[in-house]
Amino acid sequence: MAAMMMRGITLKGPGGPEMLVASSALPRPVVKTPTEILIKVVATAVNRADTMQRKGMYPAPPGASQLLGLEAAGVVESVGEGVSKWKVGDKVMALLGGGGYAQYVNVEQGHCMAMPDHLSCEEAAAIPEVFLTAWQAMRFQANLQSGQTLLVHAGASGVGTAAC
Repeated sequence: MAAMMMRGITLKGPGGPEMLVASSALPRPVVKTPTEILIKVVATAVNRADTMQRKGMYPAPPGASQLLGLEAAGVVESVGEGVSKWKVGDKVMALLGGGGYAQYVNVEQGHCMAMPDHLSCEEAAAIPEVFLTAWQAMRFQANLQSGQTLLVHAGASGVGTAAC
């Protein structure tokens, strides 16, 4: 049986945006573990980590997709037999190890969040990487409490903007 194919963005090699290539014959991922889900990607985001990865300065985690894209939003296409929180058709946004620049991506169920009804897929796709990084830094690293003031040094960056 032939593998199902999908479209996505690949790299010719490290460098600038000119190294990105639209590919129409990439193998479509499948659910590999009982706790994975397959997402049909509707939108992805571009952030600093993506650009660093594109330049060859930020390698993908071991075992992760070699395709770029660290966050995405879309619809659950299929689920592993151990998935309890998600079902086919659910709208989700996900923090990925890679693969968001494609039509489909597989991810562990715990890396997904329900997409709020009031957000578009494009808006939701921008949340997992930068907004969660900002929240984690303020909540767990700085232990910021109500009434305290936060000085954001990188207010023009994605994470800095999210913190503001």
